[in-house]
Amino acid sequence: MLNAFLVTLDNAPRRVFAFLSVICLAMLAFGLYLQHSKGLEPCPMCIVQRYALFSVAIVAALLSASASRRAHFWGALVLLLASGFGAFVAARQTWLQWYPPEVATCGRDFYGMIENFPLQRVIPMIFKGSGDCSAVDWTFLGGSIANWAFLVFCLVGVLALALISRRAKRR
Repeated sequence: MLNAFLVTLDNAPRRVFAFLSVICLAMLAFGLYLQHSKGLEPCPMCIVQRYALFSVAIVAALLSASASRRAHFWGALVLLLASGFGAFVAARQTWLQWYPPEVATCGRDFYGMIENFPLQRVIPMIFKGSGDCSAVDWTFLGGSIANWAFLVFCLVGVLALALISRRAKRR
């Protein structure tokens, strides 16, 4: 099975990039579903992870449209950096969930922001998130959102490393 995957990586990297982009966009859509339908407020770390996931999705989509092997090599390097950053933030949030601080200082209540701050300060605060980074509001198979994000970022990183090493061997 691994051999078949490596052959696909060599012969059809554009399909792998397209699949990766679709998976990342599906995860982003699910996060928005949890936020808007289930009422889970994202914390600042969740927002940063969304940006990292969105950057992975965009880079992978652009790479799926390119036939250049050089672009695939450098794009995989960008994917590695973005997924490494996302994995770092997700790992930090996981650590905060496992060892929560005594005082939650990660986010603010939306209505409290509107009541206590002028509008020009409230708008940037909205994009920072308002949930508590150490709270575990949703789980699937025993893993929190941060745990699953960490796993996905690590898988993207491994995939990017495989692409980089396969391309480097062909040079």
